[in-house]
Amino acid sequence: MSIVDGKKIKLFALSSNRALADEISKTSGIEISNVDVVRFADGEISINIEESVRGHDVFVVQSTSSPANEHLMELLILADAIKRASAKTLTVIMPYYGYSRQDRKAKSRQPITAKLIADMLQVAGVDRLICIDLHAAQIQGFFNVPIDNFPAAPLLADYFLYTKHLDNLVIVSPDHGGVTRARVFARILNAPLAIIDKRRPEPNKAEVQNIIGDVYGKIAIMVDDIIDTAGTLIAGAQALMDAGAIKVYAAATHPVFSGDAIERIEKSALCEIVVTDTISNPDISKSTKITQLSIGPLLGQSILHIVKDEPISQIFDKIHHPEKSNQ
Repeated sequence: MSIVDGKKIKLFALSSNRALADEISKTSGIEISNVDVVRFADGEISINIEESVRGHDVFVVQSTSSPANEHLMELLILADAIKRASAKTLTVIMPYYGYSRQDRKAKSRQPITAKLIADMLQVAGVDRLICIDLHAAQIQGFFNVPIDNFPAAPLLADYFLYTKHLDNLVIVSPDHGGVTRARVFARILNAPLAIIDKRRPEPNKAEVQNIIGDVYGKIAIMVDDIIDTAGTLIAGAQALMDAGAIKVYAAATHPVFSGDAIERIEKSALCEIVVTDTISNPDISKSTKITQLSIGPLLGQSILHIVKDEPISQIFDKIHHPEKSNQ
């Protein structure tokens, strides 16, 4: 148990991303408490909390990344156990919100699964949610409890601003929907914006139609929130090179990297992809083109600000200031 600002705090980590939880623990100074997760032969999950949580403000770290359903059930079961054990509050730190791309009905008889997940979390007893770069900002409206949607763009932009020192840049949104995200990058790096006009003939397939903006003779940085099969980035990078870009980099928050995505990235025109550690993937370390930055220190600071009833946005507002670049 840790005491912060006179409050009893406990931090738990489930199986999706223990390395990130360790970073959060290190920054916040709150030790990770013990929880026993048991998997039965038929696939059912049982959880036993090995310490008292009565009267505590509890934080749980769990991304609902692959295997999404298993990680989601772990979280729901632990949330139920924590509330039944008389915890004061329960805050879930879910850096990657699984099913976030199912945020609306694209066809007449489709579910809105992102809303279903929100309902399940609230029924399980979650009092607050912390996410990084929700795929659709309107998901915040699916909740009747506080939800913080933190941006990773300033952290990622910092890497290019203070580590790569690139000149003659153009920031590229891989589609029209990502323009707002790319514009944040462009503002931080003081660079112009371009947009790739694409269409999707089917899920996980992208075809570049046109490039809106001037990329000739420039170093392009493509900005996205999720890299899944990497098809969009690879096709976009090649289109940018064909349009006269000198080099193409990419930055994204969530490294899903399904199937042979990493292998395809290695063979692509991309020079480097910078991602965060919202999703754990051991294969990333084997890649020569992927750099992973930790969002853990920022989330650790966020816990302390929440406990102390201090504003959280200022943590992210200060990221891209020169005096903060080494933090």
